[in-house]
Amino acid sequence: MAYVADTIFALATAPGKAGVAVVRVSGTRVAEAGRALFGALPKPRFAAIKLLKDHDGRRLDQALVLYFEKGGSFTGEEVLELHLHGSTAVVNAVLRELSEMDGLRLAEAGEFTRRALENGCLDLAQVEGLADLIDAETEAQRRQALRVLSGDLGNLAGKWRTDLIRAAALIEATIDFADEDVPVDVTPEVTELLLGVRVELDKEIKGVETAERIRTGFEVAILGAPNVGKSTLLNALAGREAAITSEYAGTTRDVIEVRMELNGLPVTLLDTAGLRETDDHVEGIGIQRARERAAAADLRVILKSEGKEPDFAPLPDDVIRSSKADTLADPHNAISGKTGFGVSELVSEISEKLSEQAGRSGVATRERHRIAMMRASESLDSARAVLSSGPDHYDIGAEELRTAIRALDSIVGHIDVENLLDEIFSSFCIGK
Repeated sequence: MAYVADTIFALATAPGKAGVAVVRVSGTRVAEAGRALFGALPKPRFAAIKLLKDHDGRRLDQALVLYFEKGGSFTGEEVLELHLHGSTAVVNAVLRELSEMDGLRLAEAGEFTRRALENGCLDLAQVEGLADLIDAETEAQRRQALRVLSGDLGNLAGKWRTDLIRAAALIEATIDFADEDVPVDVTPEVTELLLGVRVELDKEIKGVETAERIRTGFEVAILGAPNVGKSTLLNALAGREAAITSEYAGTTRDVIEVRMELNGLPVTLLDTAGLRETDDHVEGIGIQRARERAAAADLRVILKSEGKEPDFAPLPDDVIRSSKADTLADPHNAISGKTGFGVSELVSEISEKLSEQAGRSGVATRERHRIAMMRASESLDSARAVLSSGPDHYDIGAEELRTAIRALDSIVGHIDVENLLDEIFSSFCIGK
């Protein structure tokens, strides 16, 4: 059922001075609003230059106008786009004129996109993809968000749903003809369908954590003993004085974070307190936090003094460097944040390792998706177990499949998502 509501309007571009500012109007009174502002509507999807006037006939602006018919717009409703000169005064004058028209009101945050969802123009996963695309700061975030917005996750969930409906139909047919001689055993085909979906679900579930890292940022912790050069290296990587450096041990008491982009990936560098035994209570808290953040980080860069073992047990993917290469006779596998020696090589190695991790991401990008897929996967396991018990338990197997299908439907917002909508759309700006 189509979404019916007031006609809404809002500035769709960022506020402030610009060459062009776009105001969008969506709803049943778009045509009335257009005729009141500039007269005859342009042909749908064809741009026209129009002189906008207020209700007293005074000029507001000369604008490029686009009109979209119902069913052919982003929201699924009639939509009018006014491409104005991007001054604050022009935008405010046009918004004020629209606000004085009967039946029109300023849109709430995310209301245009919510109407697109309600009118079936986007599914819930695509809405989340659009939110991620708007927030994207790196190339990897852009690519990932665009995949979801383009419907890749919805298409995948739809494919799984189709296979499970086929399997459920076969089981239901067996139940319906239980008193008759059914010549075909459906178990092999049903089992094959369930296994196929189960394998693909497992693959996507494993990739969610990495996909979330692409959305929120990978964490790279810099570890080592006090005065080994961690803060100096952080400053060199950040290209600014992000951390205080001194010759005194224990200068860094808390974890210092610096966000940056490496090879298109969002990365947060963590400068941690020097790892050592200490009687200083405050420094001890910093060291404990350093160990906790390091354990949770996606990658660790461990700095050590030449000829000494690392102060933190390295994992297979961790990067180990001798520090203060500028003071060493042989700077092989060493680095100096002070002179920059070895920094570019370190950045390349970090980028390569994180890119390998990013390559394991799937289409699903959120914890909500993972939970839904886990529920579906568990129901499929139960269905397979029931099917192996024979036809007398097929009715239970059919119900397990229906449960799995409902879990997949929740990914694209067909069911069980009303409580999520307010939270999702609150992240959108007004006009989107």
